[in-house]
Amino acid sequence: MKAIIIIAIVLLIILILKRPAFGDEAKMLGQPAPDFSLKNSGGELVNLSSFQGQWLVIFFYPKDDTPGCTAEACAFRDNFDDIKKLNATIVGISVDSSESHKEFKEKHNLPFMLLADDGGEIAKKYGALNNFLIFKFAKRQSFIIDPEGVVRRVYRSVSPNKHALEIKEDLKKLIDNS
Repeated sequence: MKAIIIIAIVLLIILILKRPAFGDEAKMLGQPAPDFSLKNSGGELVNLSSFQGQWLVIFFYPKDDTPGCTAEACAFRDNFDDIKKLNATIVGISVDSSESHKEFKEKHNLPFMLLADDGGEIAKKYGALNNFLIFKFAKRQSFIIDPEGVVRRVYRSVSPNKHALEIKEDLKKLIDNS
């Protein structure tokens, strides 16, 4: 009987973690991106409107300096110049603190902004928050937002090592079609 209860709890946890908090990604496509005002690794407030007039890639990630998150961030670093040439900015968001982001950026020479969503409110707005009892962390999800602030692409399933290339190719297609 205990084994059945444990299996049921594990299955419930898996369902909770896999369930998109925002719902179907189609609900976000073509809609204004949820606004935010978050601190960067230097402690300065950054708003969504700061990026108006350029393409914006927002990638949510679970935790600074963990293997998958480091691989994803370093892949964005390695493709940063190509993405920047497309008039796009990259921003990483997690529930880690600004101080943690500062250390992470310095350790891995990350040329893009990392924003601290301490309470997880912004990740929740984007449907990228895992809220499990007392633990909150961002799901590995990304969004491409056009220069007018409209969501053009949603990535609910991300491969840390390949995602930056996927973003780069999709940005090229979106720009060519706009």
